[in-house]
Amino acid sequence: MLRFTRCVAVVGVAVAVASAGCGRSAAPAATPPAIGVPRATPAFDARAIQDSGAINVLLRMGADVAPVSRDFQYLTDVIGPRLTGSAGMRRANDWTREKLSAYGVDSVALEEWPFGIGWTRGPLTMRLLAPHARELMAASWAWAPGTDGPRAGDVVYVDATTRAEFEQRFAGKLRGAWVMTGKPFPRTNPDAPDPVDSLRVDSLRKLLRVPRTEAHNAFLQEQQSLLAGQGIAGQINDGGKEFGLLTMGGSPDDVSPYPQVVVANSTFSGFHRLLAAGERVSVEVNAANAFGRDTLVQWNTVGEIRGTDRSGEVVLMGAHLDSWDLGTGATDNGAGAIAVLEAARLLGALKHSGLRPRRTIRFVLFSGEEQGLHGSQYYALSHRAELPRYQAVLVLDNGTGRITGVALQGWDELKDLWTTMMSPLEALGPLAVRSGNKTGTDHLAFLPFGVPSFNYDQMSRGYDHTHHSQADVLDQAVPKDIAQAATVMAVNAWQLANVDLRLSRRSPPQR
Repeated sequence: MLRFTRCVAVVGVAVAVASAGCGRSAAPAATPPAIGVPRATPAFDARAIQDSGAINVLLRMGADVAPVSRDFQYLTDVIGPRLTGSAGMRRANDWTREKLSAYGVDSVALEEWPFGIGWTRGPLTMRLLAPHARELMAASWAWAPGTDGPRAGDVVYVDATTRAEFEQRFAGKLRGAWVMTGKPFPRTNPDAPDPVDSLRVDSLRKLLRVPRTEAHNAFLQEQQSLLAGQGIAGQINDGGKEFGLLTMGGSPDDVSPYPQVVVANSTFSGFHRLLAAGERVSVEVNAANAFGRDTLVQWNTVGEIRGTDRSGEVVLMGAHLDSWDLGTGATDNGAGAIAVLEAARLLGALKHSGLRPRRTIRFVLFSGEEQGLHGSQYYALSHRAELPRYQAVLVLDNGTGRITGVALQGWDELKDLWTTMMSPLEALGPLAVRSGNKTGTDHLAFLPFGVPSFNYDQMSRGYDHTHHSQADVLDQAVPKDIAQAATVMAVNAWQLANVDLRLSRRSPPQR
């Protein structure tokens, strides 16, 4: 799931995320849709979406966790991390194409799209030189260059909020420095919380969410180029999590002009404390990263089970296959990708028994999500002509936890429909249907085209820890929950493919 990156353009819809500074859009922009007033609750035939025959078959097959465990282990332990543009990503594309074919879909292909410059992570060491000496745990921020050998320098906290303040306080004083540009994210020991300290941390976190002034936002847009012009050694970023876990990010849309490293939150906050106390902090970093020479071609894995009398209409089920590379991309988003594969296996077996959906069910494993929803944007643009015939888009990308329900993403008039769809799944519940919008993943690419698009709610299962970190590995996953999610998605896709009702749409962008 995309989070903690700088800025993402989603086919004309800006998605605000944690840090500041935008790269260029990954794809041509489209005008955002006119949302308008929700329509009246539509009438539908409940029998078509409570078909006990097909649904009971899906529920019975979905109870077998063994296929999920087998595929999940292969994806994470054997193929491993799947950074967009890497050999691991291409290997995952090929393997998922083979699995979809083996699971009985009617057709499968790799659909290409232009990604950007490639980047390969090299080894990194980081040492604290002053006020005492010790080894530090760190990792390069993605799409940042290496240091060309050991690079030592003092640590400086650049806390300017406007260009005028930066010029007055820091200009000409940063050459060779390792800079920090933000405050540490407040953390406490979760195993021994102190009520008073927790209140203090809550208040500090609220301060981090205070809206920025226009002048501050303008400064953040040019901060990176100003720092580069000062000849800094590099930038130190906050890992942001407990227990030394790191949060990774970066994109070819925002190639860093200087080295950047991510350190543990405890290290980052320690640097701040030392500087506030007037102590000198000095570090040495040796990082070896490499950029590619040419724009890369990447692929989305796409398969489908063709419908019968309404085959031109599509229910799309998707998840992103790419991952960050500190771990093996188990919960973000190997779990979602395997759930889509497993749903394809269930629906393929249903087809083999003679039961086909009325509408086409398409399975898409996107790449490039972590760098800015690139794969889904390009999919939506390349399939633009057929999007008016899409019934719905269903996406899974919130970790390894079981599905707990769905947010209606502005289609509140479909609440009765979704509630009825969830009713045969009581044994897999509870499953709640709620008003609300979810951001941060591939369903967003379809919203500007008026397509009803949803990202399921899920149980957390420690996702805040594993997300983008070195702990995102198979041991943190819950295969039984992934199997539940796959079954819910398969049943919902079957229901949406067979109901007579055509889901309400928003106005598409004008051309």
